[in-house]
Order: sequence, then C-alpha cells, then structure tokens
Amino acid sequence: MNLAQKILAAHLVEGKLEPGEEIAIRIDQTLTQDATGTATYLQFEAMGVPRVRTRFSVSYVDHQLMQADFKNADDHLYLQDVAAKYGIYYSRPGNGICHQVHLERFGVPGETLLGSDSHTPMCGALGMLALGAGGLDVATAMAGAPYYLRMPRILGVELVGELSPWVSAKDVIFELLRQLTVKGGVGWLLEYFGPGVASLSVTERATIANMGAELGATTSLFPSDEVTRRFLRAQQREQHFSPQSADPDSTYDRVIAVNLSALEPLIAQPGSPDAVVPIHAAAGTPVDQVAVGSCTNSSFQDLATIASILRGRAIHPRVSMMVSPGSRQVYEMAARSGILTDLIASGARILESGCGPCAGMGGAPSTGGVSVRSFNRNFPGRSGTVDAGVYLASPAVCAAVALAGEIVDPRELGDPVAFEPPEAYVVDDRMVLPPPEDPATVVIRRGPNIQPIPTRPPLQEPLRGQVLIKLGDNISTDQIIQAGMETLPLRSNVPASAQYVFTRVDPTFVERAQQLGGGFILAGNNYGQGSSREIAALGPMYLGIKAVLARSFARIHAANLANFGIVPLTFLDPADYDAVDTGDDLEVVGIRESVAVVHNRTRRTTLRMRIDLAPRAHNAMLAGGLLTYIGSLATTETARA
Repeated sequence: MNLAQKILAAHLVEGKLEPGEEIAIRIDQTLTQDATGTATYLQFEAMGVPRVRTRFSVSYVDHQLMQADFKNADDHLYLQDVAAKYGIYYSRPGNGICHQVHLERFGVPGETLLGSDSHTPMCGALGMLALGAGGLDVATAMAGAPYYLRMPRILGVELVGELSPWVSAKDVIFELLRQLTVKGGVGWLLEYFGPGVASLSVTERATIANMGAELGATTSLFPSDEVTRRFLRAQQREQHFSPQSADPDSTYDRVIAVNLSALEPLIAQPGSPDAVVPIHAAAGTPVDQVAVGSCTNSSFQDLATIASILRGRAIHPRVSMMVSPGSRQVYEMAARSGILTDLIASGARILESGCGPCAGMGGAPSTGGVSVRSFNRNFPGRSGTVDAGVYLASPAVCAAVALAGEIVDPRELGDPVAFEPPEAYVVDDRMVLPPPEDPATVVIRRGPNIQPIPTRPPLQEPLRGQVLIKLGDNISTDQIIQAGMETLPLRSNVPASAQYVFTRVDPTFVERAQQLGGGFILAGNNYGQGSSREIAALGPMYLGIKAVLARSFARIHAANLANFGIVPLTFLDPADYDAVDTGDDLEVVGIRESVAVVHNRTRRTTLRMRIDLAPRAHNAMLAGGLLTYIGSLATTETARA
C-alpha cells in the first residue's frame, strides 16, 4: 500500500478504498480558525452534544485580529467560552496562524486532522492525513461522526535531486501548478516520495503541502522520516514521532517526477496561483509592496532566509515591506537570534503573528499597485485592492525584490546563506488554553453580531427561478464573498454577510436575488475554488439560491453547497453551458435522482445535468442541509427508542 492508503485504511469506518467510492474515516483531531470558527461552533451547539468526541480539537484566532469595533472582540470571547464549555483547546490571539502552530505543536504522524480551512493539508508535511472542509463537516466530526468523502485517486510525486542555491520549496509547488493548473488536483491526493524528499526540511515540506490546496487536491502527504523525527525532537515532541512511509512495492494511479536540481526560481503572475513563469520573464517590473508571511511561508526558516538577505541593507525607497511571523514561537526566536533586529533595521514593518494581509486584513496595496507576496493566493481583489497586481514568490525572491524595487532574479545576489534548522525551538504553550475539567460553570458570551445559523426546509420539486448571474471558469470563494476588513467580522452573522454575495462581480446581484426570491447561478469549470469558507454557500442559501449549474466544482465548495441545501448541478455536456444565459427562466425536476432535468422555459430547451453526490450527501441536501438532516436522524432514532 502507499502511505495514503495505509492511513486511510487504519481510520476507515465505512466504504472501500476504491477511487470515486464514498468512504467514511475516523477523525483524530480538528482545528478551526476564527473566520470560520464561529459558524462551526454555532452549528456544533445546535447538535446538542455535551463534549467534543475527537481525541484533540483546537480553536485558533488568527484571521480577525484587527479589532476596529466590537465584532471581532466579541467573536473571540465567544470562541474562548465555547472552547472551555465543550472540551476544546483555545489558541489565543497572537499565538499564531493555525497551520503553523499546529505543525509546530500538535500535528502527529499517522493521525487524521480535519480543519475548517482549506490549507489544513499543511500538516501533511509530518506524515499526517490533514484535510480541509467546511465548518459544518468539522462540527459533525467533533460530535463524533466520521468524515465522509469520495476516495481520491493517488498521484505519486517522485522527487529526485536537490534544490539548487536560491531555489526553494515554493518553486516545487509552483512547478506543479504550472503543470497541473488550479483544477488539475481535483479528485486527487498528492503523495510525495523519492530520494529528494530527504533533502527537504519539515517547513519546506509544509510550504509544498500547504499550496496543494491551490491545485484543488484533496490533500498532500509526505512520509514521516528522520527529518520529521529531528523536527519533533526540536519541538520537544519526539514521543509523537512514528515512521510513516509507503511500502516498497506500492503503486499510484499516476506518477509525476520532479527533478529538484533542474528547477529555477519561479513566480506566479497576477490573477491566479497557476500563472507561473520563470523569474526572468517578469524581471524589471517595478514593485510598490512586498509581504512575507501567511501560513505558506512564515516559519523561522523563512524569516531567517529574508534576514540573511536584508542584513546591513535598506529596503528600496519605493517599496513598503511587511513581515508576519507565523507563530509566537517564530516571533520569539527571531527576536532572540537577532533576526528581528536585522528586519527592523532594513526598514521592514513587523506585523503580529497572524494571517493579516493574506486574508485582506490590512496591508492592502495602493491603487493599481504591484505587490510581491510569499502567500498562497493572488485572486483578483483578495489583497483588499481590486486593481492591484499581486505576484506570488518565495521569501528569498521577496527579499531580493524589496532591495531592488523591482522583480529580480535572486541569483544575482551571489551565494545564499545556508540555513541550519535549530536543534531546539523555543517551546511555550501558555497561550494555548486547555479546557477546564468542570465546564458547568462556563457561561458563553454572545455579542449582538453573533446570530443563529439560518436553515432551509426540505427541498420541494420543481425548483423554479431565473439565472441571476453567468460566470466563467475558476470562480473563487473570494469572488463569491470576499475576505477583508469589511466582511470578515460578519462571518458570525449570515444575514449581514449575505449582503456581500458577488458584490465585486455584479453589484446588483443581491438586490435582484432579494427581489426575485432567489434563483440560480451559472458557472464554468472549477466553481468555488480557494478558501473553504462556507459563508460562500450560506450567503447564497440565505438569498434563496436553489441550485448552481456548473461545468465542474471545487471539492470543498460542492460539499458546502449540498450541506446547506443548494443543488450542485454539473452539465453532462459542457457545451450546454453556452445554451443558458442570465435572465433565463428555469425549472428543475428529478433532484432525487443522479441526473436531473432542467427545463429552460425562456428558450424552450431541455438539459440533463448530473448531481454528483454520494448518497448521504444527496440525502442531506434534499433535507435542506446537513444540520436539518442530522436533526431528522436524531428525531427518528428517538422515536424508535
């Protein structure tokens, strides 16, 4: 067996490990972050379970750290109280980005992790099967239910050779994005193997696993080896180590070979993480802003790399540079080692340990500005400035650009300073609060912005309405409901969040949806890529969206749509997309079957569309959503008893 099959088999509850089949797996750990956590825990509370049933669950605060008014602060109090009440660990604001902290302090080789954030697969760097999902799926796992998913095909990525000077782990995942595109990983799990793996540190592996989400992959997985053991030993967690690897004679559904020695510095151009070109193709482009951080590249190794380049030099007068340490551990070690001094002396602005500019929470570029970032996504408008040109690059490239004031090849700087992983990291977990032994005394504080999660009644045929909007390929959840300072504080208030659905794509969408009592969305390939944010399904559901007609869907978003009673319809013939337009009056029947019939009453045509859901997800959708479905199952069980 390959490693993915081994871990899945050890956690299998239902189904067979055959590609495309629905399986259910036991979840050992869960994580949430504050942008998705409030909705997750509101849904968990609605299930009536007195205590989480996973081995370990943690609630992080890392996205909504700016407290411009009461909303974010109220959410943080709610999250802290819910954690104490239900047996969840609570990582306080300032302790760091969920994925970086979890990698450092809690990830365990061979275990399963389900997180309400699409970059949860970062812990695959430890040999852990880590999956991103919608918050309702995470709440269900905390309640003790298994996690249901389609068994992915396994893509073996064979790494050979070693990275050349100035080439980084970021360039490895850029090369895969260049080859496969942002939809090339849908339905696949990426498992890395080969002699080149041993040359990569855990934090380098984490960068690669993290950005597997940009491929649309189910998750990414590295073996747990002696490099992993050394990392866990340095984190004072060697007791959590276990070797995890594929059998020598294992096979994969497909294999791609990447020669690390042949890679060169790469950069993703504005608009999409897969718009990858060699660095020299963009050289000479003037730059206004540089940002290093995000869960992808905010480790101690990343900060040490940029400090070695900036040491004794000053950032170009045209450039504003920001640096976000990924965790309090990274921040403290940077301070103790002198790295922080080098960064400050160069003119870099040091932000707190959190997501910050990556989530659009501050650090927006100037009007039409060019920003080079070590982040994972550069979808239009995600930075907070709609017309900004955002490039993605490695930390080394970011530092070289900050000095030059334009995009440059870092190899022009001479020989790089080699990084040696520390033998011991600073370990201080006081900002992770364990739940009290007696939760009965905990009173949950709920601010006025925290509203109950709306639900939908069981679906009734036919579904009728107008096509409210026609969209192209690769529409991201950022385009459905953007992140940022204006919208993130509203994640615990669905009626308020819903007012932002597609506002950056079509400012009239919300008004028309409300006037018409909802309707349909029409989209191209890979609809709903990017973030796992379930508000991108909850908001449309609140506005009365009945179904989304698309050529194909991103995995997590399709699940989120079904979880909230919106029918994900896939064209049997992709060309039929051209036969439907905005304003068409549709009637959909057959939603209880695997193929539904769409009558276009405007054009007097009929289309057949697939509902590609496993039986359990299909039944939940028909019930009006997973929360309603769980409630109906509980009622049925009570009646039988």
